[in-house]
Amino acid sequence: QVQLVESGGGLVQPGGSLRLSCAASGNIFSIYTMGWYRQAPGKQRELVATITSGGSTNYIDSVKGRFTISRDNAKNTVDLQINSLKSEDTAVYYCYVNCLLRLDRGLHDYWGQGTQVTVSS
Repeated sequence: QVQLVESGGGLVQPGGSLRLSCAASGNIFSIYTMGWYRQAPGKQRELVATITSGGSTNYIDSVKGRFTISRDNAKNTVDLQINSLKSEDTAVYYCYVNCLLRLDRGLHDYWGQGTQVTVSS
């Protein structure tokens, strides 16, 4: 019903930057919230950043000032600009959408397959 395709992950040195992108497609009527989760080995998945349909953003404290989330409502895409990368940012990053499907009044959550971000010197 809904597919999320992430891109932009890779290997980068500490202090470097990456831009993650996610494109949502499928039987979508409207996306209310988009965001990015991440999960490091042995750790719980955490919600890194979100952006609402109105443009309101939220970030976990550890990424504030370094990560910037943005979206294109017309294209159903969300990006995460990651600057000043630290080793602790190493994780698989998952795109997230909370959306209303066509002919369905209920909201649904979806996650992508993830893209690996590795920060290492």
